Amino acid sequence: MDGCGRDPRRMCVDCAQRERGFDVPDVTDAASLDLARYLRRGDRIVIGQACGEPTTLVEALIAQGAAIGDLSAFIATSFSGLFTPTSADSFALSSMGAIGALRSMTKAGRLSVVPCHVSQVGPMIADGTIGCDVAFVQLSPADEDGHHSFGLIGDHVQAAVAKARVVIAEVNDQVPFTYGELLPAARIDCAVHVSRPPVEVAAATIGETDMAIARHAAAYIGDGAVIQTGIGAVPDAILRLLHDRRDLGVHSGMLGDGLVELVEAGVVTNARKSIDHGVSINGALIGTRRLYDWAHRNPLIRMCATSYTHDAAVLAQIERLVTINSAIEVDLTGQVNAEQSGASYLGGTGGQVNFVRAGARSPGGRSIIALSATAKGGAISKIVADLSGPVTTARSDVDLIVTEYGAAELKGQTLAERAKRMVAIAHPDFRETLDRAAHVIQQRGF
Repeated sequence: MDGCGRDPRRMCVDCAQRERGFDVPDVTDAASLDLARYLRRGDRIVIGQACGEPTTLVEALIAQGAAIGDLSAFIATSFSGLFTPTSADSFALSSMGAIGALRSMTKAGRLSVVPCHVSQVGPMIADGTIGCDVAFVQLSPADEDGHHSFGLIGDHVQAAVAKARVVIAEVNDQVPFTYGELLPAARIDCAVHVSRPPVEVAAATIGETDMAIARHAAAYIGDGAVIQTGIGAVPDAILRLLHDRRDLGVHSGMLGDGLVELVEAGVVTNARKSIDHGVSINGALIGTRRLYDWAHRNPLIRMCATSYTHDAAVLAQIERLVTINSAIEVDLTGQVNAEQSGASYLGGTGGQVNFVRAGARSPGGRSIIALSATAKGGAISKIVADLSGPVTTARSDVDLIVTEYGAAELKGQTLAERAKRMVAIAHPDFRETLDRAAHVIQQRGF
């Protein structure tokens, strides 16, 4: 036991600092960082995700992890490309899905997937289900009061900092200072000062199919709607079609560059929101320098933990909430698979279920699952009789399914009627086969 009467792996920050012989945060640069001073054999690390990934710390872990031994790390998503089967061979890596650049890790069998809603990650860190002895975080420089911003993410990083025995922070002067929960410098055990561009995710190329899907989806977004969306070609295409709307609001788990365009065009004002009036609520900024510069010290956006962005009680207060999510495939009854295609793990549970339920239940709101009708150049239908992977979102929660061929309104419909509507939005080349499967459902009634 330590001086607090706790297991040494859970000792308080003050005792951890005294054990290492200092009472204020260590300050170093990347070249001088010695992780062995802070990490112990067998430690479990939680790493800031997405564009909030502390890439300098990840590089140090890759270079020094083997010498420490038996390390494991959890990162929810990664776009840096630093994690590869070769680079990450000295520690065990887990995630909530194969999102971003982590897909290569699942393909090689080197990523352990924890199936969970993104809203569960923070609580599982807090209760020890996801181990967190050490937190790796990326921060902005401190303000005049000595407080750092988490910059590009809110999500579960605060839970990791609260739980960790040791907090190692990459303080990057190119990370924007965003409003939300702040981190006092005194809570940091080691501050690694760097100046490097944070991870960027360029906007996807929007094709004709994406625009066709977007036209059907955008029809359900009216003036005063509060939108939740992800990143990618279809969400970006939808946002492009909203420039004639008025007083849109935002409450989302992630946002890209398209938000900036809508704010600058006067479309997103958050003026009609039933809560958080005048402010866009978000959990992760995933985009380019344009987005990051816009967010810097901008009171129009607040970065929040998933305990707020995805909380059912919070979402239940939002009227006219329109949620937009994606899928790998959807079956004729409305079951959604957003994770796996056969033997390939391609996505994750993410926050889909939280937002699907919220949008479908919001007064004046809708929940949209948007996907192209086919994959692999038209060789495979994404509207299927039977899913090839798990059920991410249950058919009982689903509202709208949208493809380039139209929108299938499923909420409140019988299974037989759902099958009929799903066939209608499938690619014409697959409708005959799907219609036979739908006929079976119609004959049985289920």
